[in-house]
Amino acid sequence: MPGASDPAEVAEKLLHHFFTPKPPPPPLLRLARYEDYTPLTSEEISRALSKSLYTSAPGPDHIPYSVWKSVNQIKPSLLPSILDALLAHGFHPPSLKKALGIVLNKPGIPSYDSPSSFRVIVLLRALSKILERVVASRLSAQATICSLIYPLQCGSLPGRSTADAALILQHNIESFHRLRYKGSTLFLDVKGGFDNVESTSLLPLLRRKGVSPSLVQWVGSFLRDRTCRLTFQGSPRLFAPVSVGVPQGSPISPLLFVIYVSSLYREAPRSLIISYIDDLAVTVASPSFRTNVHLLQKSFSALKRKASPINISFSVPKTELIHSRTARSNEPPCSLPVQLEDQLFYLQTRLKWLGFIFTPSIDPRSHFSRRYSLANAAQATIRRLSPPG
Repeated sequence: MPGASDPAEVAEKLLHHFFTPKPPPPPLLRLARYEDYTPLTSEEISRALSKSLYTSAPGPDHIPYSVWKSVNQIKPSLLPSILDALLAHGFHPPSLKKALGIVLNKPGIPSYDSPSSFRVIVLLRALSKILERVVASRLSAQATICSLIYPLQCGSLPGRSTADAALILQHNIESFHRLRYKGSTLFLDVKGGFDNVESTSLLPLLRRKGVSPSLVQWVGSFLRDRTCRLTFQGSPRLFAPVSVGVPQGSPISPLLFVIYVSSLYREAPRSLIISYIDDLAVTVASPSFRTNVHLLQKSFSALKRKASPINISFSVPKTELIHSRTARSNEPPCSLPVQLEDQLFYLQTRLKWLGFIFTPSIDPRSHFSRRYSLANAAQATIRRLSPPG
């Protein structure tokens, strides 16, 4: 790697690339037990463990979920007694904020002389992730009460899956068609996603919305002073301080991200925004596709203005466009492109969003026929590989 003469310098360049320095988080308040705190129960721990997979790779302590599940079965009161004081005081200790970063080569790269030629998989301590699941559950319970999330934001909450997001989009487009409107949808991807969450904006937002002070304090403690040890051939086995938005692989990170970007959805001008975590679908409707093109460009500009103050941007080259029409429509497909940042995006005749196939007719049969074909191909492969008899 250019400019790096030994593994320590390689690690430093990779850390700077994957964990770009950010403004320091606000200082922690005085450590004290919060009066609003509800004691941690063994049932909460059991629910958190039930969502944890035995196959999940352990973090730097090499203790997998299977160990903690066995511990909880033998003595259910042990984990609550260990973790209760942390939540009660809004504190996440440095020992639980250590991560292991597995550096992998990106396939098909002609040269590996740049940090962008690699990707990193971050592994967190299982004990920390158990606590993070508990906090995510408690915070999601306050999401509706405190209006933390816009109704059409999916992901991170029960009953808001990828299927829910896709079905909501289909339902609304069909509703526009029944009103004899033409619908157009831009599919956008948030650039950087979790990495761009700034605690200096997130924590005040949680306080303004009325989230329990103990939870706000814990989130602030959880996000600051994190460390990571990169693993690659010859890497130094040292933990280095890293700046993160919200850590990849954490059970609470999707929820914190969704809350952080919720302001993007307020008062969207003549548009409907549906999302799953960091995948957005912006839909507009009018009597003509030409008007829709203008509305989509206006909506994207409005989104950019709202996103800039919270350090959020969009991966414009990944944008896709569908001009939807009914299956019975006799008019030819619309060829009008949408222009975003000097790039033109034309109608896609078939695209995949959240694992679902969409076409201009918004006919679900195209998705299910593909799934059926894949299932048949898998069955044929199994039959071919199975021993006779």
